[in-house]
Order: sequence, then C-alpha cells, then structure tokens
Amino acid sequence: MNTRAEQLKAFDRLLTIMDELRAQCPWDKKQTMETLRHLTIEETYELGDAILDNDLEEVKKELGDVLLHIVFYSKIGSETNDFDIADVCNSICEKLINRHPHIYGDVKVENEEDVKRNWENLKLKEGKKSVLEGVPNSLPALVKANRIQEKVAGVGFDWEEPHQVWEKVEEELQELKAEIDSNNQDAIESEFGDVLFSMVNYARFLNVNPENALERTNKKFSKRFKYLEEKAQGLNKPLKEMTLTEMDVFWEEAKKL
Repeated sequence: MNTRAEQLKAFDRLLTIMDELRAQCPWDKKQTMETLRHLTIEETYELGDAILDNDLEEVKKELGDVLLHIVFYSKIGSETNDFDIADVCNSICEKLINRHPHIYGDVKVENEEDVKRNWENLKLKEGKKSVLEGVPNSLPALVKANRIQEKVAGVGFDWEEPHQVWEKVEEELQELKAEIDSNNQDAIESEFGDVLFSMVNYARFLNVNPENALERTNKKFSKRFKYLEEKAQGLNKPLKEMTLTEMDVFWEEAKKL
C-alpha cells in the first residue's frame, strides 16, 4: 500500500489535473453543479453495483469516478469563492470530531447502538428540528424506508425484540389480505406499502440491508432468465411459444450454475 506521502501526492496530482481540465477542456469548462448532478448519481449506482459484485478492481475505478466528482464540485465552488476542497475536507473533519465524543471527548459508549444514538442526539443539538431531516426526499422508496427506520431507532423509537417486528409483519399481511378480499384498490396499495415498510424494518433486526438483498435477487433472477433465453435461442424457439413446464427445466438448470 502507498505511504501517506504518496497518497497526498496522488491527491495533489488529481487537483492539478482538475485545474488544467477546467481551464483548457471545452467540455469541463461548461459543466455546472446542476449538469454534473445526474452523472454523480449514475457514478454512485455504478459503485454500488461493483460493491455487490465484489469486483474490487471495479470498485477502485468507480471510487475514482466519485472522487473526481467531489473534486469537480469543489473546483466550481472555489470559482465563486464559496468553498474549495480544503473547506470540504475540514468541514467533514469537524463533523466527525464533534459527532465522535467517545473518541475525541470524554463520553463513554458500550456498543455500536450507543454510538448511533449519540450521533442522532448530537444532530438535534446542532439545530436540526427532526431526526428525519437527514433523509433526502429524492431517495428511492426502499432505501428511504430503511433510513427512516434507522433514524428513529437512533433516538429510541424502536421495537425491543425481533419477534415483535415479525408479528407486525404478519398483522400487516392479514390487513392486506382483508383489503384484497374487499377489492378496494386504494386500500390494497396502502396496505401493500405497510407490508413492505414492516418487512424493511424486520430486515434491520436481521442485520440485512434490504436494498442490497433485493438487488442481489434482481441480479440472480436476471442471470437465470438470460440463461433461459440462451437455451430457447439454442432451440430456435421463442420464449412465448414455450410452455411453463419447458421453461422450468432450464430455470432449474440455471439455479444449479
């Protein structure tokens, strides 16, 4: 691994390249925070994919892309004298020091849960009116549900035992079934949302990240379905002309790969 001096040298190199690109490249000169925003989101998802695939070489590359965006935003901020990369670094350093009084102060903690509770309480002391202010409105619904539940649990609004959460899941499933039987579409959607929300909550008690779990299943399903498509092509037979029994043979093969 690189020494601290080598790491700083590499970071300085990136800052220099960013200065040069911003001054000389037509595309880089045109970019604003708004034009970069959707690209940053895309890069973040690509990093997430690489992490789930456990492709460390790709993780390294995608981290570089994300870091480039951080440096890019900081460069734009410096041009309006609002902030530069040093301000960004110092800001997060101060936040980390302030929110880790068990490391940089005299607060005592017993475990990870104590740290989380302190974190949320400190945020409220900093002037935030709600612990939910830290949950971005634009988050995908599944991720948002998980973050909401983590946030409120951090201030003690939580179930005590996993079995209580599972009982809530079962209760919500019964309510969903009742609305399905009554054929009330609006109520069905509402209760379906409650089932998902309670399942996300239960995942937390199982130490499972629901977003990661669902994405792993998405990848698994896609891989198996592509295998099914390849086998169908080998038979020169469109999937829509195959019976479910025929497709199931290849599906079971795919599950063994």
